[in-house]
Amino acid sequence: MQCGWLHSGPQLWLRCVHRQVRVTAGKQREEHRGWLLTVDPVSHSVALVSFGEDGASVRVVLGHAVEHVEVLQEPDPDTEERLRSLLPPPETGGPDPGERRRRRSGVRRWLQQNRVPVEEDGNELRVARVLTIRAPYRPDDCSSANQIILDRVQRLLRVQPDPVPDSDPVLETSPAPETAPGLDGPIPSGH
Repeated sequence: MQCGWLHSGPQLWLRCVHRQVRVTAGKQREEHRGWLLTVDPVSHSVALVSFGEDGASVRVVLGHAVEHVEVLQEPDPDTEERLRSLLPPPETGGPDPGERRRRRSGVRRWLQQNRVPVEEDGNELRVARVLTIRAPYRPDDCSSANQIILDRVQRLLRVQPDPVPDSDPVLETSPAPETAPGLDGPIPSGH
């Protein structure tokens, strides 16, 4: 299988991934061989893996230089497994729904204790109607066009103490935890 690599698309790339290929690249028409691990969809660069006694080595051939890709061999089951183990799929499970609910409630309580106007909107938290926090409710899960509020809420989440389980009897008898130090005052509720 040969192709004009820069003008090809994902369907062809997927047929080449995890196959042993010969890549012709550059003005000198250099040849590179290896197992095609992945293709960058933006630059069309290819990552070729070679297996040796010392482990695996990866060579990246930049997409703009790739002239042709030719499939040489299909992988055997062992090679297929080795290739899959190099780039495992992202974990999709995440916390169970009960854990997400506890985390969302803990973040909401923490923000309220720090006088931040927050409300639940389904699985999301909304702050002052201008910031959204999505599961799993960490600083990087915040989004807002208002950079000041975004920064303040992210700082609050970074200093949030470990959550106390809802069923903990100490929670009902203990005074409210202290608010986060060093913030410039409450976040105004606004539009």
